[in-house]
Amino acid sequence: MSSTKLTRRRLLGRSLALGCSLAASPLMAPVTMASAPWDNRLVVIILRGGMDGLDVVRPYGAAEFADLRGADVAASAGKDDLDGYFALNPALNGLRLLWQAGELGFAHAVSTPYRDKRSHFDGQDILEAGTGQDSLGRIRDGWLNRMLQVVPGIEANTAFAIGRSDMLLTRGSAPVANWSPDAALVLSPQAHLLMEHVMHEDPLFRDATVEAIALSQSSLEIAAGEDGYVYETGDMQNAMQDNMREARRGGRPENIARFAAEQLRKDTRIAAFSLNGFDTHARQNRALPRALRDLEAATTALRDGLGDVWGKTAVVAMTEFGRTAKLNGTGGTDHGTGGVMVLAGGALNGGKVVADWPGLKEVELYKRRDLMPTRDVRAHVGWIMRHLFGLDQRVLETSVFPGMEMGHDPGLIL
Repeated sequence: MSSTKLTRRRLLGRSLALGCSLAASPLMAPVTMASAPWDNRLVVIILRGGMDGLDVVRPYGAAEFADLRGADVAASAGKDDLDGYFALNPALNGLRLLWQAGELGFAHAVSTPYRDKRSHFDGQDILEAGTGQDSLGRIRDGWLNRMLQVVPGIEANTAFAIGRSDMLLTRGSAPVANWSPDAALVLSPQAHLLMEHVMHEDPLFRDATVEAIALSQSSLEIAAGEDGYVYETGDMQNAMQDNMREARRGGRPENIARFAAEQLRKDTRIAAFSLNGFDTHARQNRALPRALRDLEAATTALRDGLGDVWGKTAVVAMTEFGRTAKLNGTGGTDHGTGGVMVLAGGALNGGKVVADWPGLKEVELYKRRDLMPTRDVRAHVGWIMRHLFGLDQRVLETSVFPGMEMGHDPGLIL
């Protein structure tokens, strides 16, 4: 086979043959980068699918729990006890040392204002918008972005939205940086030299390429090559395939969390990303542990990656709604109402389950089927931001979470 010398024009012309388009190419992915007047950090994790709070933090001390979830689950929960009434799902036992250190906690029997319709899409919109149910169809921005809007001097890398899709949570007029694991450029020295060779005659395209590499990699060793090397089309194809494999690996929860930690050690103060897998209509005893292990892996990666900054950090994991109190006929649970928030970080006043506990008797359940929500997730997040960032309570209740009353301080932050 004869060698084919690659130029920029030939590279672009062969993009379809290489199995990618400019619109989907990591080189063309929008990655924008901005400091804040505070030193604390906040990480928000959206748990998509409706996480079952009664299985994550099990109220085994309630007599009704065995009837709702099975005598075997209730009997075994004692060995995973947290406080004499609640027990931790065994899939999260890797975080128990955080609990013992006061760096893990939970807020139980919580929900957004969303009620009854039980749509994942609407529930997630309400969760990320931070508004009431009456705003459905009119949602334009997210509560995390509105929080940034009320703070002067915010720059683009103050907050990072991490993932493959746009998050309503961070959408709005305040600048927010976006990074997708699909945009990760993990180039070998040979691939890097190839890019330089192809782009060197086009300063604009070359500079954009260099910027994309710089934003996608925390450190990049620039290697020098020999002039006059003739590259083959297969060189570029192999480099792209290698990069795609690395990008897929970059989408793992622990790798997303490591990227977030890396940014939070610098000027970034807020990071947000989502985890999937919490829609457990059947065989919940198999499906939920897989999703919880992802949450555990992400939390552990954040703690390890943040180092000393962990002591200034609060992690808030929240879901669009809880699930039914009673198991269904397939060993799963259906869309419900009240659920649980998972909280972590060195700034957390943890080691406790915060709950205005409603009880599990049938008359105490919401519509006799769901855990009754007794606190608004927005109130808990509001108090966390009040203490982390010093934001005024009135601003939180009117601008960040319009129409929300924060109520009493649950003392979630040291």
